[in-house]
Amino acid sequence: MTPPRRLAMSLPFILPAAAGAAAAAERRETWRDAARDRDVPVLLRLPAGEAPAPLVLVSHGLGGSREGMAFLGQAMAAAGFIAVHLQHLGSDSAIWRGASDPVSGMRNAGRDPLVAANRLLDVPFALDEAQRRLGARIDPARIAIAGHSFGSWTAQHALGQALPLSLPRIPDARLRAGILLSPVLGFFGPPAANAIRVPLLHITGTEDRTLLDRAGPEERLAIFEAIAGTPQAAAIFAGAGHLAFAGREEAGAGHVAPTFHARTAALAVLFLRAALLADAEAAAEIGRGASALLQPGDRLTTKDWVG
Repeated sequence: MTPPRRLAMSLPFILPAAAGAAAAAERRETWRDAARDRDVPVLLRLPAGEAPAPLVLVSHGLGGSREGMAFLGQAMAAAGFIAVHLQHLGSDSAIWRGASDPVSGMRNAGRDPLVAANRLLDVPFALDEAQRRLGARIDPARIAIAGHSFGSWTAQHALGQALPLSLPRIPDARLRAGILLSPVLGFFGPPAANAIRVPLLHITGTEDRTLLDRAGPEERLAIFEAIAGTPQAAAIFAGAGHLAFAGREEAGAGHVAPTFHARTAALAVLFLRAALLADAEAAAEIGRGASALLQPGDRLTTKDWVG
């Protein structure tokens, strides 16, 4: 296995923060959406400096929180991206913490249309609020969204994947790229995802299955296969299960798989540099398969990729 430090240094332009560089600032805030009478807790990770920076919204999976996927937000901030981790009340850690039947609580939340609608509406609200609060700190032309599982579902629909008429339709033109960890089929299956027209990075694992949606890696990659005409890359990590990408330390050791965190973070940053910063070297590395970031048995496939 490649040690995390060696992995991070294997392509120096991916994670450019040098030893001794100023650490990213972290802020935990609760943003109030008065129109919906709803709180949206957030964790901001701000790169050093005051220059305008690209922004990435991070949406947790079912039962997660703003503390999840810290490995991803930390890597993005170290590479010069603002990470805004959202906490979606109603599908966060409160649905299982202390519950007598946490699986039923999670299953019920995952099937509740109001929970889904609120997740969708959290995205444009958070973008509005981030721009209001951070102002010139954000580069408004370089905004992306990343999500895991239910968070990937949220990202997919925020990027344009079709929804039933009963749910809000919120494709947001401010979002210029998406990172989908454990993608979800959605209401109308893979063909509905073909409405997405921005660059995408899909990441799954050979053991990426759950009891709740019963999807496996083949179904998750069906989203990648269904989309045409927009640049995409898809990585499959050998041995990675569904929780490999969640980074939910508060849920216990079974929800943390640091073996895959460095690979996921480095590939995500490489993709963001290509998709948001038009970094030709990063795009070319993805086009070549980014072998320095992968382990034996991993695969990276591209489709309509330029680089």
